[in-house]
Amino acid sequence: MAITINGSGTITGISQGGLPDGCVTADDIASSVQLGGGLQSQQVFTSSGTWTKPSGISKIKVIVTGGGGGGGNNTNSGSGGGGGGTAIKIIDVSSISSATVTVGNGGSANSSGDNSSFVCTGHTLTGNGGGAGVNTGYGDGGSATGGDINITGGDSVVNKDTAYADQEGGNGGGSYWGTGASGATYLGANAPDSVVYGTGGGGRATNNYLASSGMSGIVVVEEYA
Repeated sequence: MAITINGSGTITGISQGGLPDGCVTADDIASSVQLGGGLQSQQVFTSSGTWTKPSGISKIKVIVTGGGGGGGNNTNSGSGGGGGGTAIKIIDVSSISSATVTVGNGGSANSSGDNSSFVCTGHTLTGNGGGAGVNTGYGDGGSATGGDINITGGDSVVNKDTAYADQEGGNGGGSYWGTGASGATYLGANAPDSVVYGTGGGGRATNNYLASSGMSGIVVVEEYA
């Protein structure tokens, strides 16, 4: 059986032979109608590279997140690092075949995260890295540009140094993908490294317990027919 659905939604080309009651079954339609459009595939970049358009793809949704900043590793206690910014955009790639992808590294202690980007003809999306943790204040979240939606990464938590017994580093700032690392505590251990894309590392508590690195960014390309 061959079934055709034209642009107005009219069904034509139905052969009813062999059906006692002259009806078209649900199985007939399901096996004959080919649905187009919708999400077809995605490419995920956790390191820099090149996006190449698969056959049949006309639009993409791109999510670009910068690397998280490292926690403050100062003499006493430091804040966490800031989260990386995220740019999100839908792009018509009918006449585009590839793009350059840069994925920013997370910052080590006292260092900012690196920027991530997606660059193709007519479009540049950038997720800036989060700022480094500091001894006083907080690590700034990274900004973002070029997206239909531009999301600034979360600022980190300010270090806590109100009394020697509860001295602790601040938590890292969050990103589009989740929350940052916890800060180190005076009676605990080193701050854990951030494990969520684009989030900031935890701050230092004392000379004995150290800050941690931020997590690298990510670029996700969803591909639509």
